[in-house]
Amino acid sequence: MRIAASPEIAAAYEAAGWWGHETPTDLIRRNAAERPDDTAYITWSKESGDGFSGRIDRTTWAGYDRLSDRVAAALLAAGLDRGDRAAVILPDGAAVHAAFTGADKAGVVVMGIGHRAGPAEIAHLVEKSGARAVMTGVELRGQPASDAIAELRRDLPALAHHITIDGLGQDATIALDSEPAADPEFVPGFAEAIEARRLGASELCLLNSTSGTTGLPKCVMQTHNRWFYFHQKAVEYSGLGPDEVFCVPVPAPFGFGLWTAHYTPTILGVPTVVMADFDAAALIRLIEAERVTVLCAVTTQFIMMLNSPAFDNHDLSSLRLMFTGGEAIPYQRAAEFEDRTGCTVLNFYGSNETGMLSGTRLSDPRSARLRTGGKCDPEMDCALYDPDDGQRLPNLRGRGQPACRGPATALGYYDDAKANTELMTDDGRMLMGDIVEIDDDGYLRVVGRTSDFIIRGGKNISAPAVEDEVMTHPAVAMVAAVATPDPVFGERVAAYVELVPGTSLDLDGLREHLAERGVSREWWPEHLFLVDSLPRSSGGKVAKGQLKGDAADRVATEAN
Repeated sequence: MRIAASPEIAAAYEAAGWWGHETPTDLIRRNAAERPDDTAYITWSKESGDGFSGRIDRTTWAGYDRLSDRVAAALLAAGLDRGDRAAVILPDGAAVHAAFTGADKAGVVVMGIGHRAGPAEIAHLVEKSGARAVMTGVELRGQPASDAIAELRRDLPALAHHITIDGLGQDATIALDSEPAADPEFVPGFAEAIEARRLGASELCLLNSTSGTTGLPKCVMQTHNRWFYFHQKAVEYSGLGPDEVFCVPVPAPFGFGLWTAHYTPTILGVPTVVMADFDAAALIRLIEAERVTVLCAVTTQFIMMLNSPAFDNHDLSSLRLMFTGGEAIPYQRAAEFEDRTGCTVLNFYGSNETGMLSGTRLSDPRSARLRTGGKCDPEMDCALYDPDDGQRLPNLRGRGQPACRGPATALGYYDDAKANTELMTDDGRMLMGDIVEIDDDGYLRVVGRTSDFIIRGGKNISAPAVEDEVMTHPAVAMVAAVATPDPVFGERVAAYVELVPGTSLDLDGLREHLAERGVSREWWPEHLFLVDSLPRSSGGKVAKGQLKGDAADRVATEAN
């Protein structure tokens, strides 16, 4: 069954210049023809190697094109039909992008799964997508991938084939069901088959998951065109050009990682630094060594960079921009990043489902760039809704739950009618899971997620706002605020904190600091839990669902 945007919508977006007919395959081939030896990807991994405390693999545009052809040949040899799904569970590197493109050439839809996903999440997504093949490295979560996939296939008989990609760059070797895969040069009719099967720009090309911080994740349906449109807005808002060097430590299968590492650098024809294993000190060294101009990192990552002793020992003056987001941005730390590097911090507000709803621009003042999600994009037809009754509010001002429809939105959730009903408003817009305020100048500010309020004695307390204030304490490296159950107030505020090495903190000291800052007492944490590291979801965000359960257990134990 072919899944694609409606022909009417596609035609309208194409006429407006927002969508087109090219795919990454066209762009990679063009780059390979025009600049075959130029670098497409620089992959860093923790393997011992070149004095970088790790290994560097460089992949050219020609090498990228050849590697994706070899992936396509393996999928054809596996007998997958056009429109079949193949799960991809690979660490970040050139190989994962070649796997995405190779599947696209073969007319196969990718089920992109974060390589740190646990067995239950992998099994759920493989089964949900109906994948007939899975692509992995030779290891998966520290064990031989062949063993892990054999165990998976015992419960999922539809999963017929296992493709392994051994390596992160253009010299990776590919095997199909433990046998060396055929070279496309020796596959009769390969070029003709690719042209007949490859996916179109408005067709379903990739499924990826929601972050999965609570419950089992849903599968979001992606098209190339939504990210081509996103690229246009990124260029408009930030002035991206042909001389950029990107660095993207964000996981590839998720929305932020897609536009910053799979689409925009390919459209511009510029190199991208990616990391198979995240390491803040290594990231800092890579920015200096590769003269990176555009860093794309979630809040957790750039804060870890700021906290690293390596930060002040390396020249980061090449940085022009940092794109961040995906959660509330701590103003003080983002401002510190700008001050210490000289770059400009920008963010787009949206989700894996909506793509973008609003964004900040180079021309925006710092207060708007770091405290808001920018202004709503006119093409995205945004509106605000009452979170209690779902009714549309009369103006795009004030407080409400935002929703949008336009050229950046996904096709919805795969095979999930109930979730799609909950995602969409009655008038056809796609809802965000946040409460926002839009001021008189049109700037959007996230107050909190609809599920990320702590309701204490009937008062809504924004968890991101609490986190922003707690983060100002000099001993706090990372923080997550969650609700703990309380028999009198309903909920109280708990703060999970990672400490800066060599420091200490107790609840009284934290409260004294917040009092000195004039923070409302209702925002003060009433429980402080010090942890070595905050748990993360597959998408790199803090797994708050896990913390809420832990907080409830701790409080119950203390009460007894």
